[in-house]
Amino acid sequence: MTQDIVPVSSPRILWLQVIALALVQGTISLTWLIYNSYLPKLLGDFGFSKELAVNLIILENTLAIVMEPLFGGLSDRKQRWLGTRFPFITAGAIASSALFIAIPSIVTFFQPSVVSRSFLPILLVAWSFAMTIFRSPAIALLGRYAQVPELPLAVSLLTLTGGIVAAFKPVASKFILGFSPIFAFTLGSLVLLGACGVLRYVSPPPRPDLEIPLEAENTTIPIQSLAFIFATGCGIAWGSRLVTEIFSKTLQAQFRGESTDILMLWIGLVMAIAAIPAGIFAVKIGNAKAMIGGIVAIIPAMFLIVYVGINIGTLILAVAAYSLILNGVIPFALSSVSSRWSGLVIGIYFGGFSLAMALFPIVFPSLGEITPLGGAIGAALAFVMAAACIASIPKSS
Repeated sequence: MTQDIVPVSSPRILWLQVIALALVQGTISLTWLIYNSYLPKLLGDFGFSKELAVNLIILENTLAIVMEPLFGGLSDRKQRWLGTRFPFITAGAIASSALFIAIPSIVTFFQPSVVSRSFLPILLVAWSFAMTIFRSPAIALLGRYAQVPELPLAVSLLTLTGGIVAAFKPVASKFILGFSPIFAFTLGSLVLLGACGVLRYVSPPPRPDLEIPLEAENTTIPIQSLAFIFATGCGIAWGSRLVTEIFSKTLQAQFRGESTDILMLWIGLVMAIAAIPAGIFAVKIGNAKAMIGGIVAIIPAMFLIVYVGINIGTLILAVAAYSLILNGVIPFALSSVSSRWSGLVIGIYFGGFSLAMALFPIVFPSLGEITPLGGAIGAALAFVMAAACIASIPKSS
């Protein structure tokens, strides 16, 4: 592993900056929640089929495979020469916010026509592209806000905020669609701009890395480590998606004829809150050990849920294990390569995650095809692949 990203003389965690970054993560999750909730309705209002929504999501994830590493790597270059990643963060946030407001505006204020119907899908893809400009550069800032051993604790705030928003996904369509598209998208846009503005305000002054002689630092791109991290992103994404299906399908079987959306909401909130103790535990025993331990525990937990059902015991085991995995992946990526590649490595992880999410609806065009047992087997294989990648990362990159 590499040296600490934050100098030893600095505080172990810059909590004010981490909190601001957690707000950005939460608003990113919120905008995607609003977008995914309204996407079928907006397309339907313009006469498009529901299948287009699925195809657009596949296309957006496919673009992210390349764009996330690209902008993460470009922000590394900007960091070395200017001491800041904020040109990408600011430009991406402004572009995303403007396009986010434009999406419902075209549907609300324009009648469907040849021009407006063709422009809407382009606008949707443009917004998702703009989001890739600043996500990896923003998350890479965590490497300057916390020392490597403390990264799991620092990132737990990001996992908490993102998880709280994601927990509302099962009930989002019922709640969010009660607002007008203009109101919901404008609110998401303003919150995103505000969070990025707060992050910029509290960030330390620019500190170019020019004082470090280039010959004193390995400038070779760590291809092997990045490949393992890309594969880890694929495994974590695939496993996480299937874990959600296992919980949903098992609850539906246990509570036949009743809505399980509220139960899924509470389980999601518990998982989000569990990020804090998971971060504390990972700091004490080491993040890589905690992640592998979480993978070892999540596999039997999933099969217990399939055969025994969801009860207090299986829920605690599954939530604890899953939190160790999900909360540890960003610290794992940042600590696996030199700090000069922080943006690139985060982009590579998100690229691997996006590849898995792009393939998921292609492999499973109907979620009804996924049985709890099949989901558990698939998730186990995905998590085992991730564990193998974590254990295979070179000790020095």
